[in-house]
Amino acid sequence: MIEAVKFWNEPNNKSHWDPEVDPGWIRFAEMVKLASSAVSAEAPGLTRVLGGISPIDAGFIQNLAGQGVLDQVDAVAVHGFPLDWNNWQIDAWPERIAEIEAVTKLPVWVTEVGVSTFGAEEVQEWGLKRTAELLSGRVPRVHWYSLYDLPKAWPATTRHREAEGSSYYRHFYMGLLREDGTPKLAARHFAEYTPEFGICQWFHYEDHRLEDAVRWLKKLGVRKLRTGLSWADSFRPDADAWFDRQMAALDDFDVTVTFCFTPEHRGIQPHHTSAPLVPGEFAEFCARMVRRYVGSTATPVEAVRPLAALA
Repeated sequence: MIEAVKFWNEPNNKSHWDPEVDPGWIRFAEMVKLASSAVSAEAPGLTRVLGGISPIDAGFIQNLAGQGVLDQVDAVAVHGFPLDWNNWQIDAWPERIAEIEAVTKLPVWVTEVGVSTFGAEEVQEWGLKRTAELLSGRVPRVHWYSLYDLPKAWPATTRHREAEGSSYYRHFYMGLLREDGTPKLAARHFAEYTPEFGICQWFHYEDHRLEDAVRWLKKLGVRKLRTGLSWADSFRPDADAWFDRQMAALDDFDVTVTFCFTPEHRGIQPHHTSAPLVPGEFAEFCARMVRRYVGSTATPVEAVRPLAALA
């Protein structure tokens, strides 16, 4: 069910990890090392990946390497959006990958790459084709972000939200499908790049799109799926029931699951980007999820029941 786990999402992005709470990423390094050890104890063969960095920064990787983090993972990951947010052009993708390869011998995965339709759907259509030309066969994993547009009623995970101007609103137009589930121009081409290309799709707590997403992923020929299990969500009522439903629905895919988001009441600051008060608590969450969904000791998932019965 799970082929790999990732520790956090974009840890060098202020919208996902607060460097003022954790200067130098000292607490982050400790947290990841504890989590990696806990996961290895539960499932020794499971691939462990450092959370995808954004921006792509070789210095950040060197910092974590110096703290021993890279000794505890099997791959590193990068995220890039050169047609929307980065200050480099799309043709620089090979250079960006090479910058990270120069400072680590670990495989480099691209676990988020995408193009918004904020300006025009034709931009995404062209961007998908060009991205495939640049990254196919270049890295072990490519996950396109994303399947669905973000519903306009939901907030995007950024620090300053609407104050970011058009940069913020681009978050809502990253899908191959519109919010209502209808396909955009690029969707008709995506199957040309699967199964080599996977998709990254985040599912919110009790996400109403889950079953339709599974149908679309299969229609597009997707085998590799990246999603997340939120540490913060684990404190919601019936969280395990939702996690079970999500993971059962995704059972036919090779899933890379990202563990992230600090529960407000367990952070040094009451925010999902805060370093936790007790780093070992994140490790305990990771271990529990791996124990639940990986290996012979896993808690049985309710996969024997039809999805309709789980709704």
